[in-house]
Amino acid sequence: MEEAEVPLEDLQEHVHHSAEHSGEKWISWVALSTAILAVLAAIAGLLSGKHANEAMMSQIEASDQWGYYQAKSIKASVLDAKIALSTAPNESDSAKRDRYEKEQEEIKTEAQHKQAEAKSNFHQHEVFARGVTMFQIAIAIAAISALTKKRRFWIVSLLFGIAGCIFLALGFGH
Repeated sequence: MEEAEVPLEDLQEHVHHSAEHSGEKWISWVALSTAILAVLAAIAGLLSGKHANEAMMSQIEASDQWGYYQAKSIKASVLDAKIALSTAPNESDSAKRDRYEKEQEEIKTEAQHKQAEAKSNFHQHEVFARGVTMFQIAIAIAAISALTKKRRFWIVSLLFGIAGCIFLALGFGH
């Protein structure tokens, strides 16, 4: 679930270099905006990775609970067979079977909770990952703006940056 890293450091360095050697003031704003976008991309990337790891851990825990549930189910079935084949049912066997069935319900509830937690974390991971993508696109377009000295590319870059911020906010809001 790791996100692919797109090396944008060279682009950022080039934008900063262009800003220093350009007579146009707006290029400095391009450099500043790319630095801010890079920080936001790093934050979104860390949060995306965190939620991917949390999703994986919750899914593993859910799988463990389902295995435990199956073990209790097998024990209850064995006791059911023993009770059915016995001429004189044993009170302790019936009590054990009832206890296993009660424990199964608790285990099932926990497993379902862990699965829901995994799904929620994976969804947050996806939202943050989309934010990272938007920030990376914004930085690349900002670099194009600095290279071509065309403001309209910077405006497009800022729009992608805003989209990244929206995904970042949505990730926190979930």
